[in-house]
Amino acid sequence: MSPEDDRSVRNAIFAARQAVEGSGAQQGGRAIQAPVPMQEIQIPSAQVPLPSRGLVYPVDSPLYGKESVDIKGMTTQEEDILMSRALIKKGTVINELIRACLLTPGVAVNDMLAGDRNALMVAIRITGYGPEYTPIVQCPSCEQKTEYPIDLSNLDIKPLELDPVLPGQNRFSFLLPVSKKNVIFRFLTGKDEEEIANIIETKKKKGLAVDSVITTRLISCVVAIDGVEDRSVIAKQITYLPARDSLMLRKYMEQHEPGIDMRCQFECPNCGHTEEVAVPMGASFFWPNS
Repeated sequence: MSPEDDRSVRNAIFAARQAVEGSGAQQGGRAIQAPVPMQEIQIPSAQVPLPSRGLVYPVDSPLYGKESVDIKGMTTQEEDILMSRALIKKGTVINELIRACLLTPGVAVNDMLAGDRNALMVAIRITGYGPEYTPIVQCPSCEQKTEYPIDLSNLDIKPLELDPVLPGQNRFSFLLPVSKKNVIFRFLTGKDEEEIANIIETKKKKGLAVDSVITTRLISCVVAIDGVEDRSVIAKQITYLPARDSLMLRKYMEQHEPGIDMRCQFECPNCGHTEEVAVPMGASFFWPNS
C-alpha cells in the first residue's frame, strides 16, 4: 500500500461526521457516504470500511473479500436496544445494536474480528450522536480526572496489511526468535474477547488470581506451533514460552492487528502534562447523557 493510499484509508471510517451533517463530501475511496434515504422511511445509511478488508473471512461468509459494509443510522429503536436491561444483563447489548444497524445480510456479528466490530461501533455512534465524545480521562501524571472532549472522526483506521497463510482464513505466520518455532496465530473475534472476559470474571468471583491475562490471550490467539494444533499441547507450550518469544509475538500481533487506533493526544488542564492516552470506552460512548 502506497503512502497516498494509506493516508486515504486512515480516517475513512470517520467521515461519518459528513454523513451526520448531511454533506456529500467523501474522504478517500472508502469514506462513509453522505446519508442516502432508504426506501419509504427516511433513515440515512452509510458505508463503513472494514479494517480487515474482508481477507480473514471464509468463502461462504458474506464478509469474504468485502472491504466495506453498509449500516443504517441509529434511530429510537436502536436507543431502545441500548436501554434494554435484559440485553445489558446478558452482555449482548452491543452485538444486538450492531446487528440492528448492519444492512449487509447474513453477518454473524460475534464472528467478526474485534477490530471490525470496533469500527462499526464507532461509525454507528457517530451516525447516532455525532463525533463529539467527552469521557472522563485520568491524567497519567497528576492523576486528576477530568472531562476531556474527543472528536471520534479524527481516530485513525488501521487496515490489515498482512497476507493470511491461505486466502479466506484468519491465520498468520510468525517465527519465534528464541525457540525458532513457527507459530500460526489468528486475530481475536468479538466472541473470543467475550470468552476471555468471562474467564477473567469467573476467576475474580472465585477469588482466584487473574494475573494470567497474557497467557490466556496468547492461548486463544495461537492456532498451531510447528504444525501441532492440539489445544492442550499449545496451552502447555505457551505457559512455558520464553519471555522474549512471548513479547515479540505479542508485539507483532499488536502491530498488525486491524482495527481502530483508539488513542488521542491528551493535555491535562490541571498540570499541563501531555501524553498520548487510550480513549476510554465509558458509559457515555453510547449513552451521552448518562
